[in-house]
Amino acid sequence: MAIKPKTLIQVMVWDLPLRIYHWLLVVGVLGAYITAELGGSLIDWHGYFGVLVLGLLIFRLIWGFVGTAHARFINFLPSPARLQSYLEGQWQGVGHSPLGGLAVFAILGAVLFVAGSGLFANDDIAFQGSWAHLIDKARSDKISAWHSLSFDGLTVLIALHLAAIGYYLWTKHQNLVLPMLTGKKLLAELPSQTLDNYLKRFLVVLAVTIVLTWSLYRGLPDYFSHAPSKPPVTTSTL
Repeated sequence: MAIKPKTLIQVMVWDLPLRIYHWLLVVGVLGAYITAELGGSLIDWHGYFGVLVLGLLIFRLIWGFVGTAHARFINFLPSPARLQSYLEGQWQGVGHSPLGGLAVFAILGAVLFVAGSGLFANDDIAFQGSWAHLIDKARSDKISAWHSLSFDGLTVLIALHLAAIGYYLWTKHQNLVLPMLTGKKLLAELPSQTLDNYLKRFLVVLAVTIVLTWSLYRGLPDYFSHAPSKPPVTTSTL
């Protein structure tokens, strides 16, 4: 007697805020890279893209604790036990796999370092990060070098990420891009954790993200500056 194949059903896994974050991050990183390479009058746009990336990171870090089930960090922490289970072919899950979770944390960490160091960087010509005035020029130059080097490291991680997507598509016939567009995955059964009503939490997180991003972009007042204060200008009359 032939066994009937299981009927696959479409299940919403990735919430809309997470998908928007993902693709805006692609735009932000790509825009920052292109404007940095072209330089010149576009260097200001490099800073704007950097602020966009920083804001997206703030949102993702908060959403990783209060977002929907599969967006929460706790549900895809790449622990040694989970990684071993995945490598042995015993892991079963709906969201990020343990290896995918490892990639998420690696890319988040790299992007966070790139964006954070950009706040203190300068290009010796027309660009200065919003927090560069807090440190002296020598330290800003050193951080600028780290900023550039870390961006190179980020490109390596992105290349590995794209290679993994290609590997899954070629060998396992799993399209990892489409679910990040539609939010849906084809599953044999309904998962135990589904998307809840996240609209109110999203609006609160969005408001907090905007406030924090704007504060970081504006920087601290000049009286926090490392640079020595200038003596007051005095005038004399004859």
